[in-house]
Amino acid sequence: MARVVESKKACTVNPLKMSQPLGASFAFMGLDACMPVMHGSQGCTSFGLVLLVRHFKEAIPLQTTAMNEVTTILGGYENIEAALLNIRTRAKPRLIAICSTGLTETKGDDVDGHLKLARQRKPELADTELLYVSTPDYTGGFEDGWRHATTAIVRSFADPSAPRDALRVNLLPGSHLTPADIEELREVIESFGLTAIVLPDLSRSLDGHIPPDWRGTTLGGTTLEEMRAAGGSALTLAVGEQMRDAALALQERCGVPFELFDRLTGIEACDRFVAALARLSGRPVPQRLRRQRSQLLDAMLDGHFHLGGVKAAIAAEPDLLLGVGSLLHEMGVELRCCVAPTASPALERVPAGTVVIGDLEDFEQGAADCDVLLAHAHGRQAAQRLGKPLLRIGFPIFDHIGNAHRLRVGYRGTRNLVFELANLMIDQIPHHGPQDWPLAPESLRAAQGGAQPSAEPAPAAAEA
Repeated sequence: MARVVESKKACTVNPLKMSQPLGASFAFMGLDACMPVMHGSQGCTSFGLVLLVRHFKEAIPLQTTAMNEVTTILGGYENIEAALLNIRTRAKPRLIAICSTGLTETKGDDVDGHLKLARQRKPELADTELLYVSTPDYTGGFEDGWRHATTAIVRSFADPSAPRDALRVNLLPGSHLTPADIEELREVIESFGLTAIVLPDLSRSLDGHIPPDWRGTTLGGTTLEEMRAAGGSALTLAVGEQMRDAALALQERCGVPFELFDRLTGIEACDRFVAALARLSGRPVPQRLRRQRSQLLDAMLDGHFHLGGVKAAIAAEPDLLLGVGSLLHEMGVELRCCVAPTASPALERVPAGTVVIGDLEDFEQGAADCDVLLAHAHGRQAAQRLGKPLLRIGFPIFDHIGNAHRLRVGYRGTRNLVFELANLMIDQIPHHGPQDWPLAPESLRAAQGGAQPSAEPAPAAAEA
């Protein structure tokens, strides 16, 4: 169990943390025909929009109430009403999802009251669902925004009277899962003859597809009908500690039991997930999954020669830090430096001595004697200054493409991550051959040819 400590610096240097409104907006991207809105200034929305566009290389629907100095002081009702009417007229979404920002939270806008008044005054909004979640960006972070948004979705739309279906499950993915990760988990669930309602579902909205027609709202995701039907599922599978609140809310509101998986990267974690599906469906584990498990075992055997004894530094959101860090620990990697942006119960389960709640400066200082760094794209400067390789994980990654298709959960995703990190370490070795592997255990070097070759010839060879 890790000891969690908080950096005591007077200020943040090179921030690792991202805001709650961005995390909430990201969750709204997984809802079909939705228009996410940040209730705040234009700058707040523009900053988040740039990160999302650069990460996914896609058009991102995200609007703002465009608060200024005067409207902030006098109250934001008029801006909210104008935004709702404009969005409904131009984009015609089925759902308008609003999250707050530090600006309007500091003022103390009663957004729930504003929405009720807008419905009374503007009957044309009757055909559009409205959702609000409080996400001040001066507390919490990206993962917390996703958590609050998903919980609000469940409490607003899950229908306790929905017909029960014994072969349907709810999948609540954390913000650390990519669209490819979510798609993989859905395929695993369906391989047992079950159907899945994914909430929110980025795999149908931000998976990099080209739609047949233009729409001003989100392109795919969880529909309103699916959100309501989630109240009649047999089981909820929550992935990540951040999804505990949403799973509890669904259980309390609709009586759907849940099982929480703190990670789905690693063979033991994947085995628990597959076993839960086998128990629910009453079916044996498909041969395809059995073969993928066997392939993962072989990958771990191949990879441990290159990863055993490696010292790693990781900076990531808590659930991602736990998932990736646990796999590295299982592969023999020493987690020398672990940094998270915000607190979470998941941090205590990271297999490291200490986890620091801090910034990228703390990360860079702790990574000085490490062999490899793992962080999002903002960690690249630290890697360059230290002369260390960087494996990009998390959000945002704006200097590489294909981020929506990175698969790092399940048997296949874990196998991919093992190969990716092992190959990264191999690329750092200037020569070929086990005798030249600086990170290989002494026992492996001896097995591959004995001691290291000496620059001086052996006496017998010199006499000959």
